[in-house]
Amino acid sequence: MKITIVALICILFGKVTFAQQDLLSFDEHNKYIYYQVADVPGLSVDTLHTRGINFLKAYYPKIKLKPVADGKNIAAEGKFLSYGGTSVLKHEKGEVTFTLNIEFKDQKYRFWLTDFVFTPYQRDRYGNFVPQQGIDIPLENAASKFEKKDVDAYLDETGAFCKQFGDRLKQFILNVPKKEEVVKKVVTDKW
Repeated sequence: MKITIVALICILFGKVTFAQQDLLSFDEHNKYIYYQVADVPGLSVDTLHTRGINFLKAYYPKIKLKPVADGKNIAAEGKFLSYGGTSVLKHEKGEVTFTLNIEFKDQKYRFWLTDFVFTPYQRDRYGNFVPQQGIDIPLENAASKFEKKDVDAYLDETGAFCKQFGDRLKQFILNVPKKEEVVKKVVTDKW
C-alpha cells in the first residue's frame, strides 16, 4: 500500500513539473503561442484599453509599444531573462524576446504572446553574463541547437512567464482603480 501511494505521488509530481510546457501551443504559422480570451462584463472598449495601457506601464515598463493602425488595440515587444544552474548558483542562461498583442471589444479582450526568440548568454571578461552577439534562435528551432533538458527548461520558463502575465493582466483589468482621497490640509499661517 505504501509503495502504491509513493508511486502515485511521484506520478502527480511529474505531471505538475511538466505542466508549464503544455501552456504553449502552436499557431497556424508553426510558432509557439500563448493565447487567452477573457470576458469582462460591464466594461467598455475605452476602459479596457486604458486599463491595458496602465497595466503595461505599471508592471512591465520596459516593454516597447508599437504603433497600431486601430487605436483600440495594443502591440508591443518585450523580453525576459531565463535562468539556469543549481538553486544556489543560478545565473542568466539567456533572454527570450516576444511579441505581445492585445485586442479589445466591449466586455471582452483577448491577448497572445508569440514570436519567442532565445538569445543565449555568455560570460564576458569581467565575469558578467551578456548576450552572445548574432545568435538568435526561435524557440521552435531550439531543439536542434540545444540539449532536450535545456529546451524543456526554456519552454517551462516561457510558459510560466506567459501564465503569470495573463493572471496579472486579468487581475489588473478586473480591479476597479481606487480614487485617491483628497487630504484636507490646514493652513496655519493664514487666518
